[in-house]
Amino acid sequence: MSYGRTFELWREAAGDNWRAYTDHAFVRGVGDGSLPKAAFVHYLTQDYVFLFHFSRAWALAITKAGSVEEMRLCAATVNALINDEIALHIEVCADAGISEEELFSVEERPENLAYTRYVLEAGYSGDFLDLMAALAPCVFGYGEIGATLKETHGATPYKDWIDTYSGDNYQSVCFEIGALIDQAVADRLGSNPVESPSWASLCQHFDMATRLEIGFWDMGLRP
Repeated sequence: MSYGRTFELWREAAGDNWRAYTDHAFVRGVGDGSLPKAAFVHYLTQDYVFLFHFSRAWALAITKAGSVEEMRLCAATVNALINDEIALHIEVCADAGISEEELFSVEERPENLAYTRYVLEAGYSGDFLDLMAALAPCVFGYGEIGATLKETHGATPYKDWIDTYSGDNYQSVCFEIGALIDQAVADRLGSNPVESPSWASLCQHFDMATRLEIGFWDMGLRP
């Protein structure tokens, strides 16, 4: 799955880490239905907390943006996270007997804290591209995972989750953010960004966030 040229370059730079993230045992368990329900609910409760910080990071991107168009898409992403994705987590957890009040009081696991604070720090201490590189693995990884599982999964109790990330709405978000990042890179680094002195740092942000995604899946397997 390709969501733009910059994503392809960052994914290539991440190498085996990207494959370890998108083909993790947790992901395979979602796809074939073998993942224990307790592990999935545990993951969702932590992901609920994660999405609050992820939303804050996208809100920070609005202040780091260099154009109205960048601000507009970042604002739309914040809206989608708060009103759509978080709502999905509340609904699924409610079906498992976990109320929104209980979700809100969940203790944040260290793996969750490390990932979300890394992304926020990339934005606080860096520029718009630093923040985009740290945010990108979550956005594009879930899009790629959703599309892959949609093509390969059979009967699984996690069909709604797969349908969410493989669906037209989420895939459109991935393509829009991919185009946003491509344009932001071109505006700031020119037509050959790999020659920019800052390129290696952007790849490092993407790779580190990818590794933290792997840690998040590992955490999901340990309810």
